[in-house]
Order: sequence, then C-alpha cells, then structure tokens
Amino acid sequence: MLEQNNHRALIQLLIAECLIGSVGVFVHESGQDAVTAVFYRCLFGGLFLLVWGVARGHLHGVLQDRVLIRGAILSGILLVLNWVCLFAGMARSSIGVATMVYHFFPFVMLILAALVQGERTRPMDLMWTLLGFIGVACAADPVRIWRNVDASYLVGIALTFLAALLCGASLLMSRKVGKQRPFALVMIQCWVGVLMLGWFSSASVLHWGMHWLWLVGLGVIHSGIVYVLFYSSYPRLPVVTIAVMAFVYPLVTLLLDYVLYGHRLAAVQMMGLALILLGTLGVNLKWTLGLVRESKACA
Repeated sequence: MLEQNNHRALIQLLIAECLIGSVGVFVHESGQDAVTAVFYRCLFGGLFLLVWGVARGHLHGVLQDRVLIRGAILSGILLVLNWVCLFAGMARSSIGVATMVYHFFPFVMLILAALVQGERTRPMDLMWTLLGFIGVACAADPVRIWRNVDASYLVGIALTFLAALLCGASLLMSRKVGKQRPFALVMIQCWVGVLMLGWFSSASVLHWGMHWLWLVGLGVIHSGIVYVLFYSSYPRLPVVTIAVMAFVYPLVTLLLDYVLYGHRLAAVQMMGLALILLGTLGVNLKWTLGLVRESKACA
C-alpha cells in the first residue's frame, strides 16, 4: 500500500510539473500585460484555493494564526512582484529563455539563508551556486547580446533575474511560516495579489472573448490545481525525487516554446541549461564529488 501511495504521489508531482511548465503559454495566449495576467491569476487561483480549503478543512482557524497571516502577507507581496517581473520578462525575451534564467531562484534561497538567517553553507554549495550562475549567463545567450544589443531583450533578462531574486526571498520567508499550513499560505498570498494589483489591472480585458479561458486557466490550474498536487505529493516523496522532478518544468516550457512559437535554443543556451540543472541537483542532493570531505561536527 505504501509503495502504491508513493507511485500515486509521483504521478501527481509529474502532472503538476507538466502543468506549471505551460504557465508562459497561458500568459502569452491571454494577450494581457503582466500586471493584468497576475491579477487574474491571483483572483481565480484565490477563489479555487478558498473553495478547496474550506471543503477539505485546510483553513480552520486561519484567522487566529497571526504569525501565518503576517508572514503570508509579506511573502505574498514578494511572490506577486516576482510573477509580474517573470511575465514581463517572458514578453521581452521568450518563454524558454526566461524560464531558464528564472531557475536561478534555488541558489538565491541558499545565499539568502546564509546571509539573513545564518544557515551554514557548505563550500561545495557555493561552487554549485557559481556553476548555476554561469549557467544563467549562458542561458541569456551572451553571443546574441554581444552581436546585437537589444535593449528590450536585456530588460527582459534583467526582469527575469529580478523575478528569481524575489522568488527566492519569498520562498525562504514562506518556508518559515507555511510549513504546517501550505494551502492557507498560498491562498492568502493570492488574495494579497488581488488587493495589490486590482487598481492597476487593465480594463480592456472586460469583454467577452477567448482570453477569459486562458486567464481562468492561469489561476485555477497554475495557482490552484498545481499547488494542490504539489503539497499533496511532497510529504510522500523523498527529496531526491522532488529535486529531479523539478526539472520537468523547464523542459516542458522549452518544448512548448519550440513547438508553439518556433523558439530554438542556441548551443551556448543548451550548455547553460545543463549547468543550471547540474548546479541545482548538486545543491539539493548535497553532492560533493569527492572534492570536499563532509565534517561530522557540522551535522
């Protein structure tokens, strides 16, 4: 029975990673600016999570948990700004390139945890972080930047990198307050986004059209169903499985970006993707490659 539950959790996580890999497509096909897209992602995602949370009993006593609410509001502000920067970065570069640059966020969490929270960092983790940063630089296609300086493209890369910084900070903050109540945390973060962006959302969206299917999907699927699947599967899977499965997201994004929009990666970008994958696995799985001997006193 335990093995069957683990297999089901693996399927759930695989589905979640495939779904989140399509987020850029939904934003692009909705035809909306980044702020408007994030607003409706938060609105429809918040409604879905509210209904799901009430039905499943995940929101019982939330209003009395001041620590959770305060942390969710602060981390939610960073999360929403991260989404806005990411979607704006995708519009100015490409879905695939932005996603690769964005995947520097695990290294941001590692650095901030050491600088802000005083967590001890292994020397090898710093090497993996440096490797990941080199991968991000390669993913941005330095050859294209060198040969043809495109201001809009550079702004897109900068916005995506800023999104990675904001995401890392938000996840680090969320880790402290939302470990026991992840559904409640994400729901509050979504409603923070609704309050933040409601005044800035474009009114041009308010007419009948296919864009509503993409916006509803952006919220219900990418901020609702995906998070339900994530948090249902995480407790039943080992860290190594979660770390490896996380790379389904960028791979699905790159595939969709190529199939739907014809965006190919240059050779240097493929190398960048490999370095990001290698660096992230090295950090998550605590690889040493035999170069550094772990001290038992540090355990």
